[in-house]
Amino acid sequence: MIKTFTLENSFVKLSPLTLENFKELSSIASQEKLVQYSPSDIESADSLKNYVEIALEQQTNKTSIPFIIYDKTKQSFAGTTRYMNIDWRNKVLHIGSTWIGREFHGSGLNSNIKFLMLNHAFDVMDFEKVEFRIDERNLRSRKAVEKLGGVLEGILRKNVYLLDGFKRNTCCYGILKEEWHLTKQKNFQNY
Repeated sequence: MIKTFTLENSFVKLSPLTLENFKELSSIASQEKLVQYSPSDIESADSLKNYVEIALEQQTNKTSIPFIIYDKTKQSFAGTTRYMNIDWRNKVLHIGSTWIGREFHGSGLNSNIKFLMLNHAFDVMDFEKVEFRIDERNLRSRKAVEKLGGVLEGILRKNVYLLDGFKRNTCCYGILKEEWHLTKQKNFQNY
C-alpha cells in the first residue's frame, strides 16, 4: 500500500479518503448531474461507498492515491480528487476523479487543489508528467486544465460509456515537469 499523506495551504486541505470519512460527502455526491461527464456513479449512499472502496483498492495496488477535499474558507467538506493510473516506472500519473459541490464552483478551490497536487507530483514524488482526461463537452474543466498549462495531446474518440449510455470522446491533456515550473512562475506566484 502507498503511504498516505495530506496536502494543504491556507485555502484547502486534501486528506486521505477513507471508509470512515467518505460519509462527509453524501450530500454533495447526491447533487443532480454533479458527475454528468464521468462514468462514476456516486448519487446513492451505496454507490458512493462502492466508489470509495474501488479507490481504496486501487490505492492498495499502488495505482491511486485518493483524497477528500476540505474547503478551509467555507469550513466544509467539498468533494474528492485523486492521483490515478500511476505509472511509477515511467513517472507519469493522472489527476482525476475530481468532483466538488456546486457551491464551491468558481471559488478558486479547484485551482488550489490542482496547484497542490501538481507541485507534490513534480517536486516531491518526482514525476515527469501529469495527465488529465476530460470529456470533450466539458468546456469548463478543459479551460481550467489549460489555465494550469495543460496541453491538448489528442482526443480518444468514443472511448468511455457514461451512466446515461452516451459514449464520450475524451480529451487527453498533459503537463511536463519543466512546463509546470514555467507556468507556476508565470501564473501562480501567489499560491
